[in-house]
Amino acid sequence: MIEVDNISKSFGGQKVLKNVSTVFEKGKTNLIIGQSGSGKTVLMKCCIGLHDVDKGEIRFDGRVFSNLPEKKRKNIRKEMGVLFQGGALFDSYTVEENVMFPLNMFTNMTSGEKKKRVDYVLEHVNLRGANNKFPGELSGGMIKRVAIARAIVLIPKYLFADEPNSGLDPKTSEVIDKLLSDLTKEFKMTTVINTHDMNSVLQIGERINYIYKGQLWWRGTNKEILTTDNKELNDFVFSTELTRRLKY
Repeated sequence: MIEVDNISKSFGGQKVLKNVSTVFEKGKTNLIIGQSGSGKTVLMKCCIGLHDVDKGEIRFDGRVFSNLPEKKRKNIRKEMGVLFQGGALFDSYTVEENVMFPLNMFTNMTSGEKKKRVDYVLEHVNLRGANNKFPGELSGGMIKRVAIARAIVLIPKYLFADEPNSGLDPKTSEVIDKLLSDLTKEFKMTTVINTHDMNSVLQIGERINYIYKGQLWWRGTNKEILTTDNKELNDFVFSTELTRRLKY
């Protein structure tokens, strides 16, 4: 579980997050949604520690993480997996080398143990046998699955995914959504997904946090989001002809 307690963040005098409090629950897909510029990406980066908060606390299973010195953050960082937008694979590394990278950085496993772990996570993302391929040989969906394998190779307690469906077609996006949801359940991770994809919201949004102008404006489930009377949220959710059909 990750607790966000009354955090604020400003850049150059402009307040981007304003007294945001929420809880990201263990074993659930926790989504952050909102318009571009709403502060949702900044919220995720504060949780990961890429930005320090101006005030408030972020706690991982009761352990304060926000604004700690980098050395003291290290132990909690080892428990995080991060899926970057676009995948961020190393082009000159094979699939196996990309996935093994965190193991080389953070563990003392033997070569055999690392190989076994890589094979284990590649099988979980349906990429068995792709070890020796290079990113240039992969489709967009396969690249995302390799990136997911790398993010979970340390079997993290906390998984962060930034726009995991960016650049993917709807069918592949659905595959990635189901994969993230299934892995969350299997490994009992606290998964936080930053997305603007309404299909993801409706398919896997067990806990949804809507950020509006830097504030937590609404929190609920993918079932509740279709019946809320929150005007700003409705304007966001039902902004397209397709989503308007769901309401009427």
